[in-house]
Amino acid sequence: MTSKLPVAAPDAPRAFTKSGQGTVQRRLFDFPNPVNEYAARITAGLVVVLAVVTLVSGWGWGLVALAVGFWLRVLFGPRVSPLALLSVKVLAPRLGRTKLVPGPPKRFAQGIGAALTTAAVVLFFLGAQPAAWVLLALLIVAASLEAFAGFCLGCAIFGFLQRRGLIPEDVCEACNNIALRPAADAVSR
Repeated sequence: MTSKLPVAAPDAPRAFTKSGQGTVQRRLFDFPNPVNEYAARITAGLVVVLAVVTLVSGWGWGLVALAVGFWLRVLFGPRVSPLALLSVKVLAPRLGRTKLVPGPPKRFAQGIGAALTTAAVVLFFLGAQPAAWVLLALLIVAASLEAFAGFCLGCAIFGFLQRRGLIPEDVCEACNNIALRPAADAVSR
């Protein structure tokens, strides 16, 4: 027997949420919607630091740590990922501001990071280290764009695919309809 829980937090803006209920299992694999962009950028900055240390040191297990972190964020949102927890619970609240953005494009971007780092892990342990480092360098560029310039490459790809009809509009209604978006910046509690 499964109990019904709300899909999104009760205080989440209605524009970003889908109506309906989800099961406990669905809630476990739920991704926050909306997402605090500042927390996402801090997480991206932490990914850049770990990725650069991994690249400079040549340590293959750093690739594994990055891949595991991305998969944790894709599957569970920020609830179990150490980097995301540090960003969401400790660092972002110290900024004192939030900027809410739709969650589905951020989850898509995390999925791209998971795919890149997983491929890099496989290549590294199959003996194709140069190819693994190239993938890691691509990840560093994308995460740096997010962290330091506020440009989410994965989100841009998500939007492109949605405009082409490859991602259904109902996956992220707020991504398509600017009238549904809340004010860009809000002062946090």
